[in-house]
Amino acid sequence: MDFELRGKTALVTGASSGIGTAIAETLAGEGAQVVVHGRNAERTQNVVNKITANGGMAFAVIGELSSEEGVKAVAVDAENAFGSVDILINNAGGPTAHSEGMDFFEINADQWQQTYQRNMLSVLTLSTYFAPKMKKNGWGRIISISSGVAYSPQGMQGDYSASKAALNNFTFNFSRAMANSGVTVNGVAPGMTRTPTLEAWLKEMAEQNGLGADAEKGEEFVLNNLIPLTVARLGVPQDIANAVAFIASPCADYMNGTTLRIDGGGVPCVN
Repeated sequence: MDFELRGKTALVTGASSGIGTAIAETLAGEGAQVVVHGRNAERTQNVVNKITANGGMAFAVIGELSSEEGVKAVAVDAENAFGSVDILINNAGGPTAHSEGMDFFEINADQWQQTYQRNMLSVLTLSTYFAPKMKKNGWGRIISISSGVAYSPQGMQGDYSASKAALNNFTFNFSRAMANSGVTVNGVAPGMTRTPTLEAWLKEMAEQNGLGADAEKGEEFVLNNLIPLTVARLGVPQDIANAVAFIASPCADYMNGTTLRIDGGGVPCVN
């Protein structure tokens, strides 16, 4: 299926690995010019090199999103890369190291603020920077990567799950603010997805349960004992990238204010 992205420019934040890399490569494969953002220059350039080796167009932008000033610098560099940004993919984020594995009551207010900057406030700054320009052009896509824990938090990393719930609310609210402009605002909420970080965890789970450091056996153990899904596998980054490519395309003109769950049926109940 042709997603009609030739001539469009996309910025993908956090694209130096995992889901972000899959999104960047998929959009480039559909003909979009892609600005690949990351914090690590070597890894980010490696993604750009792979895209260009496959005949695509890509440019690397390096920068931190941990402050408003850093976010704005990334936005300016991304815009200068190809002259405009038609598609914004807010993928950077995730749990912060300070709260990983921490009980809800162990996370202090400063740590909550850092998590919100990473997962919500950076999205706000980037979206409000590019949206008026998209509106002036009469077309644009803003797509944010959320998480299944926004719907079904697990009691740990309360700051992270709350920041993703806020992101879902922002997505809906901002879609209303951009009504009838040609700019749509949507999200994708992945379930457990086999990124490099998860691969390491799956190996640990397998080893802890006497199965050897085997990620495939770790996945089987997780599915049978920890996270029952209605699909017989965990997600892979390409699952998320495929959904993003559709939402980014003119094929999804009638989709707005929605956060699409791609989670193998992992969220038991959504109000």
